[in-house]
Amino acid sequence: MSTRLESYHTIDTRIQHDTGVDESLNPKTEAGRMVGPLTYMFMWIGDGVNLGNMTLGASLVVAGTATLNIFQTFAAAIIAIGIISTIFALNDRLGYKTGIPYVVQLRMSFGMKGSIISSLCRGIPAIVWYGFQSWIGGTALNEIAKIITGGAFDHVAICFVVLQLVQIGISMYGFHAIKWIETLVSIVIMLALLYVFSVLLTSYSAVITEKWVHAKGSWGLPFFAFVMMFMGNYAAIFLSAADYSRELKAGIRDSKRGFLYFLPILVAYGMTLTIGAMLASATGISNPVKAFAIVVDNSYITFFVSAFIVVGAIAVNMVANIIPPTYVITLLTKLKFKPAVTITGLLALGSFPWVLVQDSSAKGLGIFILIYSAFLGPIVSILLIEYYILRKQKVDIADLYKEDGPFAGYNPAAVLAMLIGAGAAFIKVELVWIIGVVVAGIAYILLMKFAFKDSKFKKGTIFEN
Repeated sequence: MSTRLESYHTIDTRIQHDTGVDESLNPKTEAGRMVGPLTYMFMWIGDGVNLGNMTLGASLVVAGTATLNIFQTFAAAIIAIGIISTIFALNDRLGYKTGIPYVVQLRMSFGMKGSIISSLCRGIPAIVWYGFQSWIGGTALNEIAKIITGGAFDHVAICFVVLQLVQIGISMYGFHAIKWIETLVSIVIMLALLYVFSVLLTSYSAVITEKWVHAKGSWGLPFFAFVMMFMGNYAAIFLSAADYSRELKAGIRDSKRGFLYFLPILVAYGMTLTIGAMLASATGISNPVKAFAIVVDNSYITFFVSAFIVVGAIAVNMVANIIPPTYVITLLTKLKFKPAVTITGLLALGSFPWVLVQDSSAKGLGIFILIYSAFLGPIVSILLIEYYILRKQKVDIADLYKEDGPFAGYNPAAVLAMLIGAGAAFIKVELVWIIGVVVAGIAYILLMKFAFKDSKFKKGTIFEN
């Protein structure tokens, strides 16, 4: 009887009983997958129309001057989105076929102990993003409170804490807790953004044209640095693609899944980046919520937009920033899902998200993305090479759950390749992601072939003796 990927039902039966991990980390059965293609697309639109992406667009404008003009911005975004969608479709395949989460997928390359290091590289940035999105949402919640109280209440920090506690409560219900609201949020926020877009065009077109559209910009290193930054913004998400694809209903071919990523990310990411750059050009303020309050000088509309910014922050955190680190904490501590998701929320409270974005500049957010991308690029390169080149898409999933199996311990080749790739990436931080991917990929192939000749991690690969 085959134990390869093709025998999905057999594998699932063999490893559902005693895997040594919380049941949330066991493979998802076909019956447990409740997300259809349309909902999946709206999920990524809901993830994309968030204030973090808008702030990234605002980071194009530093001290009132755009680093890239409008044509360079769009070109950088389209290139980044094309690469993002491709990697998503490639890296989601193992999770989609077998139902395993990202933290278990990592064992294939890094081993059970080695996966602790690489999973933290995904979990820590997600916790910081969780805190950042909550801070932006808290800023919007504060705008609502100011409108309701006539300006008597103005405490962003209190709103931040309140919103974080609400999210901890909601996240107790798991991945599907707010699935029904993702579609509503994505549609309403897109309509709100279109309204803001029209206001910016009619009332601020002259200053936007001067500071962004006709900016000199650059097609050189700054252009490619923003391509890397736009990609790096999604690096943590497409690295843990298995966490999302395992929720998607079975029977969707690979090319269609690629489309399920490309179209919503293009629409949502493109719109938010554009409006973020326009807002920063028009107001000189990098915090989109504060810029909104200036551009939309109407308390009713500000209330409406701020309300959905709050809901949008919750939605994007549920999709991208809560589940992945919760799985990591569950794996490392053996805690159940609910205690682990509570710890994730509390850690996000202490992530100091206000340091990343000041009113005058969102450059700190860009630097943060580039730094963690140095490690995530090498990891995704290692996973793709392992699955597609070294193992030819054939993995014994049951072995990934065996404490004393062939994936026990750590794979020194993977750990070294990750560190080599990250080290090389920091040589030219503007091109951090692509350098890390290429160098780590080459290093991993060479190390697997020529080093550690007795390594058990060669078993089942093209380098097995």
